[in-house]
Amino acid sequence: MDPRKLVIYEVFPRNHTEEGTLKALMGDLPRIKSLGVDYVWLMPIYPIGEEGRKGTLGSPYSIKDYRSINPELGTFEDFKAFVDRAHSLGLKVMIDIVYNHTSRDSILFREHPEWFYRENGAPSRKVPDWSDIYDLDYSKPELWEYQIETLKFWARYVDGFRCDVAPLVPLEFWKRAREEVSKVNPNILWLAETVHPSFLLWLRGRGFAVHSDPEMHAAFHLTYDHDGREVFEAYLRGKKGLGSYADYLNVQEALYPADYAKLRFLENHDTPRAASLFRDELRLRNWTALTFMLKGATLVYAGQEYAIKKASNLFEKDPVPWETGDEEFLRFFERLIPIKKTLKCENQRVRMPKEGVLVVECDNATGVFNVEGKIGEIELEINGKNLLTGEDVRSRNGKLELDFEPMIILRSG
Repeated sequence: MDPRKLVIYEVFPRNHTEEGTLKALMGDLPRIKSLGVDYVWLMPIYPIGEEGRKGTLGSPYSIKDYRSINPELGTFEDFKAFVDRAHSLGLKVMIDIVYNHTSRDSILFREHPEWFYRENGAPSRKVPDWSDIYDLDYSKPELWEYQIETLKFWARYVDGFRCDVAPLVPLEFWKRAREEVSKVNPNILWLAETVHPSFLLWLRGRGFAVHSDPEMHAAFHLTYDHDGREVFEAYLRGKKGLGSYADYLNVQEALYPADYAKLRFLENHDTPRAASLFRDELRLRNWTALTFMLKGATLVYAGQEYAIKKASNLFEKDPVPWETGDEEFLRFFERLIPIKKTLKCENQRVRMPKEGVLVVECDNATGVFNVEGKIGEIELEINGKNLLTGEDVRSRNGKLELDFEPMIILRSG
């Protein structure tokens, strides 16, 4: 299993279908499989707390019980049937693990209030805005035992764990958890939701221990590309140039272990939809193709494949508006996943040969992404086939004429 080849499809079960159940979601598994993805990641499927609840239905990340299924989604039998159906189709299943905190009225808080972080003697949280939760205190050895036993339980059924704000939980816990879980299921994929560097520094400035992305690779196969995302968002706001983003992608090559894998994404449940960020379809196509080419796993947030612009509300019943989907964009999107599987990007270099254009050099392919719709030429010696169109591409006198569409060129010779 090479994490750098994977495509992970994120699903918010409550809002994926009109019914909002695991049974209804199971009906969409053949379509999801047909995209060519490897994993289906289910956002939290546990009962949601009521005390301090945000919105009508609450945040799925405010968890009341780590060891049961939210009855609004179905039963445990429904969950097992979902996993069995996914496995029968050749899909793996990843579930969300939210170990920094629980809901304020969780079973753990009722039974073990001593396992929780406190300020001035009262249960509290590190991030004030997370008002519907209390943070856990990992100085308690008994908490470690409980959490690891829970992971071992779920590892009997699923194939991966996406670990929410993982750097706020001690790295030594994750190392031990991975070792213990491997005795039950040695093939679990471990994905850490690491945090934006600015958030990390803010928390450290307030005296909290928070791990950096490079540290987290000691326990996880994959970490979020939030560090790259922070530079990308600064570019979108006009605070940094496109070249800064290219430079940072190259910094990652030296910053991380040699076999590192990041989770590349244009959108997820915490961000605006990519199609709303890039109103121009050509920009959207270029950024989407670039994301698939960058070294690492690729995340697809359900609906992204149809260029859906509206993001679902995290705290309400707000189904994905599938009827607004763009079928032409879907056909483009479907070409990217098999292309990703053919790329060899163990070594990667990103450069900006012309303002508004990014070139990604991998071991067997070169990507040209005209993310700002420029015209003219770039300096590039290339001979090969554009995997997106099947057309031959050859530079002339060391120069390549720019196209408005993205190009991923499998080099000849």
